[in-house]
Amino acid sequence: MAEPTIVPPVVPPTAGGLLGIFRPAPPAAVKLTDPAEIAAKYSHWQKLVLIFSITGYATFYFVRKNLGFAMPIMARELGIDKVEFGTFLSLQGVLYGVSKFANGFLADRANARTFMAVALVVSAIVNVIFGFSSSVIVFGLLWMVNGWFQGMGFPPCARLIANWFPPKQLATKFSIWNSSHNIGSILIALLCGFLVSGYYFRPNWRLCFFVPAGIALVISVLLWFNLPDTPPSVGLPEVEGTHLATPASESTEDFRAFLMEKVFRNKYIWLVSCANFFVYTIRYAVFDWGPTLLLEVKHIQIMHGAEMIAGFEVFGLLGALLGGWITDRFLGGRAGRACVVYMALAIVSVFLFWKVPPRSEWLTTGLLCATGFFVYGPQCLLAIVAVNLATKRAAATAVGLTSIFGYASTSVSGLGLGYLVQHYGWDVGFKFLIGCAVIGTLLFVAVWPAKAHSYAEHDQHA
Repeated sequence: MAEPTIVPPVVPPTAGGLLGIFRPAPPAAVKLTDPAEIAAKYSHWQKLVLIFSITGYATFYFVRKNLGFAMPIMARELGIDKVEFGTFLSLQGVLYGVSKFANGFLADRANARTFMAVALVVSAIVNVIFGFSSSVIVFGLLWMVNGWFQGMGFPPCARLIANWFPPKQLATKFSIWNSSHNIGSILIALLCGFLVSGYYFRPNWRLCFFVPAGIALVISVLLWFNLPDTPPSVGLPEVEGTHLATPASESTEDFRAFLMEKVFRNKYIWLVSCANFFVYTIRYAVFDWGPTLLLEVKHIQIMHGAEMIAGFEVFGLLGALLGGWITDRFLGGRAGRACVVYMALAIVSVFLFWKVPPRSEWLTTGLLCATGFFVYGPQCLLAIVAVNLATKRAAATAVGLTSIFGYASTSVSGLGLGYLVQHYGWDVGFKFLIGCAVIGTLLFVAVWPAKAHSYAEHDQHA
């Protein structure tokens, strides 16, 4: 890494009142000046940021995406139908998206470690209460509460990555961080598949909430003791190539004006936000309904279906990593262009997965994995578009805006798809998903002219 430019530490506007506990960490009293020591410290902290932000966000999946694997048994034991389950998924997803946006604005001015650890603890507690419940109304309310606190997990990660890595590395580093989605999904699929398999004990859907909650509480402690906030909070200068993107002093009014100019009036951020709606519709339709779909359409039992969903996530991880590398290496950071190719190929993979006969289990698995590969590429890369155009100064807010659209999609991937399948069958559901992939592709085509990032223009006007 090139030697960082040493500049005065930035202290952004802080939240008061109850939100005071989330204030950003103040600049360290001792500031490093030796270039060799700065480089060594940067390397140390960058590794910790990646390791623990990946670990932390993956754990959020343990206490958010566990419901899909409990649903078949809950349906049998409690008589809950697809429309009711779809309502749970949609309510949580919509609240999650709103929370991600609202908390994105706060996270840009808050302590990343506190934000993330507190949210994970609350989500774990909600899961424990959920596991003790049996009422449909209580399930719905709890899953909504869980959605709000889950929305506090991603914004601090966006803030951390944007503050600790330079723009020229952002696509690669962010795609590595994005593996947290897949790691969490893979592990919770395998864990819940085991818990409901009945191999060693009677299948118990409640374990899908108790066991992940315990894991989440342990990880929240690790986050508290290992995550930093910004480089100045540990005595380091701002990362190279970004220091002029945030002025040395800034009022709340200045910050809001910046948000209006670079986030809310940026057509490309709005375009990728709309595209995110359709990307997430496919992603969550497969993950949330996957065990049920595979059981009813392909006649694959829950445990095996969980393993196939894990494969969907493994290949999704590979797709995201390759997309980040291609973006930095060949596209000069223009992630939107890679999204066009990925999404077009997602159309093909979803269509073929629909048409493959149930008896072709290996081909079914391969096409499901291909769908994961092509869907997770844009899922990761569109966030890179938003972060680079908004700069680190508003990274969490920009990603929060994309997330509103992404998780608004659960209104259709959850309740909407549940209703379609309940009344018209899975064929209509597949036609709906293919239509989503086509619209998403067209929106990414509109993003093709977007520049790589906005840091240069900040340098010119600083």
